[in-house]
Amino acid sequence: MPASVVAALVSLIIMLRRSADSRPQLALITASFVSRVGNGLFNTAAVLYFTLVVHLPATQVGAGLTVAGLCGLAAGLPAGNLADRYGPRTVWLSALVVQTVTMAAFVLIDSWLAFTLVATLDRLAATAAGAAGGALVARVGGERPAAFRARLRTFVNLGVVVGTLGAAVALQINTRPAYTGLILANAASFAGAALIAFLGVPNYRPPPRPTEHRQWSVLADRPYVTFVALYSAMGLQYQVISLLLPIWLSTHTDAPRWTVAAVYAINSGVCVLLQSRLGSKVETPQQGGRAFRLAGLLFLLSCPLMALTTDVPAWVAPVLTVLAVCIHSVGEVWESSGGYALGYGLAPDHAQGQYQGFLGIGFNAGQALAPLILTGAVLALGHTGWLLLGALFAAVGAAGPPVAAWAERARLRRQVVELPCLDAEQEGTEHVG
Repeated sequence: MPASVVAALVSLIIMLRRSADSRPQLALITASFVSRVGNGLFNTAAVLYFTLVVHLPATQVGAGLTVAGLCGLAAGLPAGNLADRYGPRTVWLSALVVQTVTMAAFVLIDSWLAFTLVATLDRLAATAAGAAGGALVARVGGERPAAFRARLRTFVNLGVVVGTLGAAVALQINTRPAYTGLILANAASFAGAALIAFLGVPNYRPPPRPTEHRQWSVLADRPYVTFVALYSAMGLQYQVISLLLPIWLSTHTDAPRWTVAAVYAINSGVCVLLQSRLGSKVETPQQGGRAFRLAGLLFLLSCPLMALTTDVPAWVAPVLTVLAVCIHSVGEVWESSGGYALGYGLAPDHAQGQYQGFLGIGFNAGQALAPLILTGAVLALGHTGWLLLGALFAAVGAAGPPVAAWAERARLRRQVVELPCLDAEQEGTEHVG
């Protein structure tokens, strides 16, 4: 992991020496990195803080987070529409300010009701930030959006890793001030990210919108709705690594306990090292569809290997786990790259905020259902469950190319009939600020 950290930092230094055209990209990457360091600090110790320091029962913490997560979905489309109307930077910065306040408020809570209220406000702001941030990425991406998004995701992953390592120190200290420090550091990371973006990212004006544009037009875009459904189902793969495999290794195998820690380290390392290299090759929706299909095939291979860890000697299980996680992690890189290419490439420029907001709703809903599906179905069925899960990923991936082709045909038909209605003050102006 240190080698991947050094390589990523060297890449950031190289960007500093580039022309002024790359400075908005550098600012957005730096802001995202800072906020994700805070996320890594907080997410690692959040449950322990709420249970050991605030003294909330684990069941209440889980219930509060579930309520917050479901309520947070409501912000996706409204925030996306605001980003399309007033500019994505304005909405993104506003959401980061709200997250700064809500995160700091966690140190003051002393009841389940207060916890749930603050968590709900935080998730609403996070969802809004996701929708507006997605639209902002589309504008900052420039001439090679895929390469930029891949580089951005590399630093996002790196930020989480750095934050997680920092949180380990607080976990070892295991005192209230240590946990409180993590929460306040996360609040500061949101404020720092907002300041960096405010100073370095232009206030892009919204693109002109056609007269047919509606605030809910994404719901009528059947190819995109289909893609969101596929993307949400494929998103189960993230919790295969973070939830399902650790439980499987702990309860169904004799693998050493350090194997679970190795799973996270290997997954993060592979993604950091390969995201830019592979992701920069996925530019168009057609390439995104093929990347999605390849990811499904890799997951089809990795899932049975994970299942086999229960059938081998204890000394073989870690080796098999490492192999499976490496394959799965390469699949994750292709899946995220394909998702970026399709999620942005199939959305009209004038409605990126709305479309990214809807994509976020679908993905987050899938993540909310993932624990139930993975622990309730896959673990219950054992080897058969793993095989069915791999087959599901392969089937979803196989649908990527035809959905991309369908969406491209639909977009061409829309371009034939739509006549953009240009605003007088928007015409000929790319951005201000």
